Amino acid sequence: MRNPLPLLLALSFTTLSAQNYTQYVDPTIGTGDHGHVFLGANVPQGMVNAGPTQTKVGWDWCSGYHESCDSIVGFAQLHLSGTGCSDLGDVALMPVCGDVELSRNGIASPYRHATETTRPGYYSVLLDRFNINCEVTTTTRVALYRFTWQGNQADRRLIVDLENGVGDRMRQARIEQVDDHTLVGYRISHGWTSHQEVYFELTTNQPIQELQWDGKFGVLKFDESPSNPSNSSNPSNSSNPSNPLLVKVALSPTSYFNARNNRIAELNHWDFETVREAADASWNKELGRIEANLPTMREMRIFYTGLYHFMVAPQVWNDVNGDYMGSDYHAYREGNFQNYTTWSLWDTYRSAHPLATLIMRDKLPDYAQTMLHIYQEQGELPVWHLMNNETYCMVGCPAVPVLADMILKDVPGIDTTLAARAIKESLLKKNRSLHWMEELGYVPYNHNDWEPVGKSMEYFLADWAGAEALGRLGMKEDSAHFHQRSMGYKKMFDKELQFFRALDDKGEFRPRKGFNPCHQTSDYTEGNPWQYAWLVPHDVPGLVECFVGKENFVFRLDSLFLASSELNAEANPDITGLVGQYAHGNEPSHHIIYLYNYVGQPWKTARRVRQVMNELYTDQPAGLCGNEDVGQMSAWYLLSALGLYQVEPCGGKWQIGSAIVNDATLHVGDGKTFRITTHKNSAKNIYVQKVLLNGVPINRTWIDHNDIIRGGTLDIYFGKKPSKWGSN
Repeated sequence: MRNPLPLLLALSFTTLSAQNYTQYVDPTIGTGDHGHVFLGANVPQGMVNAGPTQTKVGWDWCSGYHESCDSIVGFAQLHLSGTGCSDLGDVALMPVCGDVELSRNGIASPYRHATETTRPGYYSVLLDRFNINCEVTTTTRVALYRFTWQGNQADRRLIVDLENGVGDRMRQARIEQVDDHTLVGYRISHGWTSHQEVYFELTTNQPIQELQWDGKFGVLKFDESPSNPSNSSNPSNSSNPSNPLLVKVALSPTSYFNARNNRIAELNHWDFETVREAADASWNKELGRIEANLPTMREMRIFYTGLYHFMVAPQVWNDVNGDYMGSDYHAYREGNFQNYTTWSLWDTYRSAHPLATLIMRDKLPDYAQTMLHIYQEQGELPVWHLMNNETYCMVGCPAVPVLADMILKDVPGIDTTLAARAIKESLLKKNRSLHWMEELGYVPYNHNDWEPVGKSMEYFLADWAGAEALGRLGMKEDSAHFHQRSMGYKKMFDKELQFFRALDDKGEFRPRKGFNPCHQTSDYTEGNPWQYAWLVPHDVPGLVECFVGKENFVFRLDSLFLASSELNAEANPDITGLVGQYAHGNEPSHHIIYLYNYVGQPWKTARRVRQVMNELYTDQPAGLCGNEDVGQMSAWYLLSALGLYQVEPCGGKWQIGSAIVNDATLHVGDGKTFRITTHKNSAKNIYVQKVLLNGVPINRTWIDHNDIIRGGTLDIYFGKKPSKWGSN
């Protein structure tokens, strides 16, 4: 049975255990449609994402799993979650019976969703072909498997597959047997990452009779003769087929030796249930950073599954002793910080990282140190960083607003001198068309620069974020320079068509012939003119001026949601979750709904926020209207459910939307809490009537970040009709 959930009791949610948050998490949400989420076992931000890899490949299998497939090729230790590109799937295990053909299809087995059990930190499934029950749980760097051959089956074998990944190619691999219970090895591959190395130690609770290694697959055979478990400190050490085979796979980015040390430090026993319970406890602890009470079980599942997905990444990518592999492929020893990977920054700077500044402030110094070490190793801040590789996926300088946000919010433990240099030098690089920002103030279309509008718009907002941070740090001249650059968006606004359009190097717009705002062209990044008309979160008043005032701005913003949802054949598959031409399934649209707050019409924000939360998020496998994008889709829901959203790329001006929580307590650090309580809130009462911050009425549509992190209360009163609140 897939992820059995508790029945809806005739009790208030407030009477349920305050600590049992994992009961609301359904990891299968997002495994359908185009959600691309990981399904398997992990702990919060763990290096290991251990779980099934299916036989099918393609865009909907970026994580290695999609609910539509019914065949498993193995259980890999590394998987992505919610990305738009494929990679990883490293060091896969597949238990079998007897001889099988060593190929992707030859070792695969069908399975049924009815035999899957999924919950945070644990996954199990029955392989129908071999009648083997497979279970896995994890620590941060070690996966623990329990394989049970059903019935009296002999000739048990375990395949270690170093050939098949998820959208990558193995370049080099090796397995060596150390003793009767231990193997070590490595896998070097290229795919989305140009050069990925992972080292592992594999240990078994039963003696390995034989290892066959052909350069791609290792086949482990186990002694079928009886053994005496009393001769071992391990009570499960028996080669009797009726006893489970337990397997530990410890990973390291640097060496076999460190993989072994990671295993010794994190998993020095064979008690599967203890590890599973510890994984569940770690998830409960992290999920408890927000104690939320929502009106329905459906909304509780969506909320806490979203928080679970948000906490999958960024992932730990160093050893227990601090060693990590740098972006320059040099192994750095005994780092004094937690190194992280899987930085989907073009997506996550919008909601996920701002959310982290509210509830994960203790982790932010390590986030900053990771980014600054990447800068020192590769000469610029990360763009889309994965397994110590710069993929350069997506456009802009998305690490700048993330780092700037931490500086403006006074996160301690950041080397601000180094951060300032990293921001400035990253914005002044000559690669990725950035040189045009100094030469012309935008990226022109007539020099073979792909997606010039998408690039320019992202550079503008990064310039503004950099200017804000550098200004805070006293670098007034640099701040003024980048602030001026950030206003370059005005050059690209076609006042007649009222869309942002590509310019050539002489400042002339691309000819209008064939222009259709509903159609994506090579000028835009995963979007079209309608969606990019609003990508000025750093200067909303200036954007209003581009539209010649509030009245026309509101008219055009209303029109976005009422326009035809027509897309052209060339449109990117990420343009999903359409309400008119608002595309909630992709990140450039995520702030748009909150723009009504800036023009005195917050009731329209409330109406659209509720619509998106109600219609485009569900508690089913197809519960996400677009890629999870490493927590960004979920972070938008979490913030909106709490009634807060940061539109500006950094700085902490939290817009008030239309919260759906009955109440929520945010643990904001240093033992402080911020409690949000809604009054007369319902599916019909969606419009804010009154807001009290620490008991004092406020009529503005936003609160400051400091108001939250120093602790306090926010009371929001709702009604059926729009009020005058926020209209000024």
